[in-house]
Amino acid sequence: MKAAVLYQPNTPLEIQDIDLEKPHAGEVLVQNLASGVCRSDWHVVTGDTKHPLPVVLGHEGAGIIREVGEGVTSLEAGDHVILSWAPNCGTCYYCLHDQPQLCQTLVAPLWNGTLLDGTSRLSRQGDTVYHLSGLATFAEQSVVPERTCIPIRKDVPFQAASLVGCAVTTGVGAVVNTARVSPGDSVVVFGCGGVGLNILQGADLAGAGMIIAVDKAPAKMELAENFGATHTILADEDPVQKIRELTEGRGADYAFEAVGIPELQEKALEAVRPGGALIIAGIAPMGSSTNFPGAILARQEKKVMGSYYGSSYPHRDFPRLLDLYAAGKLKLDELITQTYPLEDINQAFQDMLTGENARGVILFDS
Repeated sequence: MKAAVLYQPNTPLEIQDIDLEKPHAGEVLVQNLASGVCRSDWHVVTGDTKHPLPVVLGHEGAGIIREVGEGVTSLEAGDHVILSWAPNCGTCYYCLHDQPQLCQTLVAPLWNGTLLDGTSRLSRQGDTVYHLSGLATFAEQSVVPERTCIPIRKDVPFQAASLVGCAVTTGVGAVVNTARVSPGDSVVVFGCGGVGLNILQGADLAGAGMIIAVDKAPAKMELAENFGATHTILADEDPVQKIRELTEGRGADYAFEAVGIPELQEKALEAVRPGGALIIAGIAPMGSSTNFPGAILARQEKKVMGSYYGSSYPHRDFPRLLDLYAAGKLKLDELITQTYPLEDINQAFQDMLTGENARGVILFDS
């Protein structure tokens, strides 16, 4: 099958024919039909996220189950699925305390680039090729653990469904699951890429009164308004001062940082009112650090909250999000600026980096 393989950091992905083993026990074979292009993949390309190489990237995907391995009971051939890059075991401490996104049971092998038994199903000329997040969706097919597959309704286009696997769940979930924004609250979002736009529409769904979008790209301003922003601010316009002017000098009830840049996280904290909260949804490079002033946090009772995968439970939240889409209440098609064949994956990354796309999506032949 064809796949996009990264061999060394800061080099283009190579489209190659690689070998894929059949599913082992507890695994399934998925025909990938759509895969979103996400900055988390790019972090592996740049080396900001350390990962065994060579690796097939891609973690935001949807497709059809074509084969199930021994012992698989929740899925069957023909099921339409979204793939989750943060599967949960259902029985560990975190799963039993309603924090399945923090499940540690399945983390180690997936971060090591393998499936749950510690081995890879991918190879080329006899040499091991690794899976990103146990999914490797920049390939025509993937063998994945059963727990990563969430069955979905069959009337949703795969390119729309794929985005629920990462950007939509991360953004909307940060609002409704992590922050639990209430009707009338004021919200500011720093960064209007795939995750930031979904934070905006999550705030709109939650009934936020004032929704402020901040980004460095002028082209993102109109996009932000389409996804629920009531006000837009360019990053070079002293956004903290403008946010305070809009909120009677206080600052926003909630600020969301959706890029993963430490300096931007610090700026976002300044935009939060006393007693408000900063929610960090963007993933910063490994080894980076952010300087938050302890005295301000204590004296102004500002809270800093991490939001990983939108604090979501994919088996519950993915179907709910698709129901909202089917009802016309959640924008998925509007997120997709451009689609690409797998052969154009490097161009898709470049378009993401220039800010041209809300989301680019790789489409595979059905």
